[in-house]
Amino acid sequence: MRNPMLKGAVLLAGALLLAACGTNKTESGGGGGSATCDTSKGSLTVGVVAPLSGNLSALGLGIRNSAQLAVDQANAKCAVKGYKLVLDPEDDQATPQIGAQAATKLASDPNVVGVVGTLNSSVSQSVQPILAQKKVVQVSPANTSPTLSKGADLTNPKRQFDTYFRVCTTDNYQGPYAADYLVKKAGKKKIAVITDGKTYGKGLAEEFIKQATKDGAQIVDQETVGEKDTDFSGVLSKVKQATPDAIYYGGEYPAAGPLSKQAAGLGLNVPVMGGDGIFDPKFIDLGGKEGDLATSVGAPTEDLQSAKDFVTAYQAKKNKDEYGAYGAFSYDAANAIIGSLAKTLGDGGTWSDSQRDALLKNVGSYSAQGATGSVAFDQYGDSTNKVLTVYQVTSGKWKASQSGAFEG
Repeated sequence: MRNPMLKGAVLLAGALLLAACGTNKTESGGGGGSATCDTSKGSLTVGVVAPLSGNLSALGLGIRNSAQLAVDQANAKCAVKGYKLVLDPEDDQATPQIGAQAATKLASDPNVVGVVGTLNSSVSQSVQPILAQKKVVQVSPANTSPTLSKGADLTNPKRQFDTYFRVCTTDNYQGPYAADYLVKKAGKKKIAVITDGKTYGKGLAEEFIKQATKDGAQIVDQETVGEKDTDFSGVLSKVKQATPDAIYYGGEYPAAGPLSKQAAGLGLNVPVMGGDGIFDPKFIDLGGKEGDLATSVGAPTEDLQSAKDFVTAYQAKKNKDEYGAYGAFSYDAANAIIGSLAKTLGDGGTWSDSQRDALLKNVGSYSAQGATGSVAFDQYGDSTNKVLTVYQVTSGKWKASQSGAFEG
């Protein structure tokens, strides 16, 4: 599996989890024996809310497994003294209502210290207020809608929930970065835009359109499809009449792959470009063609030793599911929760709801080198890492074309 989205410097697995066990272990057996952690205070839970079934499960299972890796490494390092950490993964099926049910379950458990999730921005809109009501920290590995942290008016941003953080950059950087590439580097001047109408796809496309227009491109057509549509002939016939030299799609790979294939079948031999929602091998499997493009958060795996360390540790677990597009981000999100929890409890603290304010403060000030690079949060809970990469389908695989930060 290629996960070309990871950015980082030096990651020694578990280093950001507070290294030594110190007195938080007992020795058993003779001749040096084996070390085991003191877990006399019981267990604490890291929750996960992600699509573990359905069309987007390839992403959700990678999120789950990567969070599990972080938990396992923390336990091996005796990171949270007196406690064993356990993972509670909840399947949101990429559906806001089901995500809300998952969040309600996790928020009702006093041993849940934090939640890694969600994948979909639309699901997060339902999850955020439920977790915030119980002061349960949420760190998303994948949400890119800027409104989740700053509100609908980005010219007058206001933090929405003090409990919400994310380790990936947002669409108000990703959309313009894609536009600059498509217009300035690829030379596309007549662009049709299609979205699935959901929070993520619509918001990403809006940011793309603003920058593409600024860069001198003409948006020759705008259409909306359903995320579960399979026949795009009607919409694509309208698009073809506008004679675009590129199509920008705001949405996810289950629809984007077939849309690209059907566009080519109608004689629309132009590249389809999308955001991180289409950046998965399944886009190609479902019909994504040579020359199609995608942006995604972070830098390519092959550029980063820290990412390679994560991949090695993940593969050693022999998961049947690949880590996917957001595995390393999930790993870093879980470690942000775990490292902040370890700092909150210190050498002898006992977990209770009274510790939640301190945990939130420590997450807000968290700073470490993770699998995706520098992990830290700004005043809105957003990642301070703004690196993005453009990938192109080349010989049937995603290959990095350009990486950097949007300059504005």
